[in-house]
Amino acid sequence: MVVIPCLKVPQRHAQMYRKYLLSQGVLDRKYCAQKHPDGTVTLPVIASVLAQLDLVALTKDVAQDSFCEIVDIQAPPLSKKEKVKSSYKRLLETAESMLVSKGEKWSEDLERDIPSRWQCHGDLVLFSEGCFSNAIWKEIGSEFWTAVALALGGKRIAQIKKISQDGYRTPMVTMLLGESSYVTHIDNHIRYEFDVTKCMFSSGNITEKLRIASFDCSGETVVDLYAGIGYFTLPYLVHAKAAHVHACEWNPDAVKALQRNLQVNGVSDRCTVHPGDNRQLPLRDLADRVNLGLIPSSEEGWPVACRLLKRDTGGMLHIHQNVTTPLHREPLEHSSAIDDEKGSSMEESSLRIQRDMQAWTAWASETARSICTLLSDITGSKWKTNIKHIEHVKTYAPHISHVVLDLECKPL
Repeated sequence: MVVIPCLKVPQRHAQMYRKYLLSQGVLDRKYCAQKHPDGTVTLPVIASVLAQLDLVALTKDVAQDSFCEIVDIQAPPLSKKEKVKSSYKRLLETAESMLVSKGEKWSEDLERDIPSRWQCHGDLVLFSEGCFSNAIWKEIGSEFWTAVALALGGKRIAQIKKISQDGYRTPMVTMLLGESSYVTHIDNHIRYEFDVTKCMFSSGNITEKLRIASFDCSGETVVDLYAGIGYFTLPYLVHAKAAHVHACEWNPDAVKALQRNLQVNGVSDRCTVHPGDNRQLPLRDLADRVNLGLIPSSEEGWPVACRLLKRDTGGMLHIHQNVTTPLHREPLEHSSAIDDEKGSSMEESSLRIQRDMQAWTAWASETARSICTLLSDITGSKWKTNIKHIEHVKTYAPHISHVVLDLECKPL
């Protein structure tokens, strides 16, 4: 049985330790972290770097009021990435076997045409553009797609070609197997129902949905300015226990899905849906918290959010943004540190993290100043803003990070 060394840490500090280990190239991403009944979490680490870990210094760097120790865990579960790799191998074998049975010759070009990642919504597998482009797949037709579905544990297959420029970001999706495009997706005990040909669903936002679910919004009025089908609206209602959420959305198809999802999750009585352009929203002076979950930028919604905050007590803004880290062309000095998964040294990885954080902080500081000015202009009173937290959601593209700024706004 496989035994993997792990760093055992308090659950409340697990995410901090994970990010640090990841930045240093020490985290073993082949396996999942595990929660334990004693309130601890074990984080898999790469065995070859154990001798390099100074636990006292590690605790000091991450969380001085915590503890950590090395323990051995027998056969921890594989990470999602590793499971996908196994699925990819099955998909590759299925495609090759199908072509050979049809008298076709397998090639490197065909192998490159097989996707290594995809989304699953219930029994529907959704592939992105840029794969299955060779005409041979279309020639084989439904027999091939049926085999693909079987290999991946699905029943329906679809492919998204691009995002429409209709202002609603409507996905251009083609059904390759199956007729119905209506799906059910369950995240953190929340049920999302939607039509994949009409509404977007970003699986990459799961960490932010989980973070919102951890908030305590009891007694609060929340406004979600870009609600979609309820990506963040529902965690605020189901898990964070917001007293009431005003959900704004201008895509008619997303509005229908949102209303349905509020009902199936049993929270429609605590939510008011506002269809249409949120810049025309008549509400003001009522929100304890405003969610601005739009990328690449939610800046057009900042004046709306400022009008919504309570004038006497203020509140919290959660501002999403794609932040670009400036390129540094000067070469990094060679380091003897242990190489991480991408072949970069731990020192280089650490420098990249520092540069990213500098870019995020610079954007957050400028945003805080802009919001403060907006609040003063809109209310005619002085305000102060305080950067409470900057959360990294995902890497959107090379040197581009999707981050969220938690900005506390208070009247003086």
